[in-house]
Amino acid sequence: MLFLGIDGGGTRCRARIRDQNWRLVGEGAGGPANIYQDFSGTVASVLEAARAAAAEGGLASERLAELHAGLGLAGIITGDSAARLRAAGVPFARLSVAVDAQAACLGAHGGDDGGIVITGTGTAGFAIIAGVPHGIGGWGFQLGDDGSGAIMGRAVVRRALLALDGMAPWSGALEAVIAALGRDQTVITNWARTARPADYAQFAPLLLVAAAAGDAHAAEIVREAAGALADHARRLQAMGAPKLSLLGGLAEPMMAQLPSDVHGLFVQPQADAVDGAILLAKRGLQVTEPFANGVSRA
Repeated sequence: MLFLGIDGGGTRCRARIRDQNWRLVGEGAGGPANIYQDFSGTVASVLEAARAAAAEGGLASERLAELHAGLGLAGIITGDSAARLRAAGVPFARLSVAVDAQAACLGAHGGDDGGIVITGTGTAGFAIIAGVPHGIGGWGFQLGDDGSGAIMGRAVVRRALLALDGMAPWSGALEAVIAALGRDQTVITNWARTARPADYAQFAPLLLVAAAAGDAHAAEIVREAAGALADHARRLQAMGAPKLSLLGGLAEPMMAQLPSDVHGLFVQPQADAVDGAILLAKRGLQVTEPFANGVSRA
């Protein structure tokens, strides 16, 4: 038997194929895979990544139909995701679908109880406690994602506009944003009209470097983001998560920014979200409603 794991996030989609003895067959990548923001784009990214993994493993594309797939996808907030994916022509032999945070949590703790805080383009908290999944946050760019690269990026763009209006002092971070977007409010607002979370998140690495160098704007934005991540950690601990892992593209630099009282809650993850999605497939889970039908939002 062959198992496919997909970790689909707001910036990219990663795929990995393993056999039933956990031997690696192949890996691949695709574009963004947030099913809430772009369903058809998510389907295309999943197939792109799966085909790339199959090709690396020497599997013909026709053999996708043999794969038992576990898909951890950003943006799952309704219960029809698996059915919609199947109707869209996703060709796998068996399909197990969960929110990306659940797949990441399974990987981080090897399927055992524990929790995660994800910080990348977006943010979410998730825990499996006594075998029951619990989610906090994860409401997306419009309503949540505090502590994410996208929210940090939006904050620095907003401050850059204030500086252009003479309502905030300039700093190196704001100058760098203006250099990237243009020193013109109309140009920036036109850019924002179609900007996606990943477009804002591109400024997060700049902010982290600037904050370390003492930039006042960057330091405040990063401090607020770290506070939001700490709030996620405290809530998951209060819910009963025995251990936590900090995951996502910004996990390493943001770990150093967390308040001291939460550092001791975190352990190194055992595996990544892609292997967590493979665990999802191997268990045959059919969890398509991450925040309903037995999945607590306590």
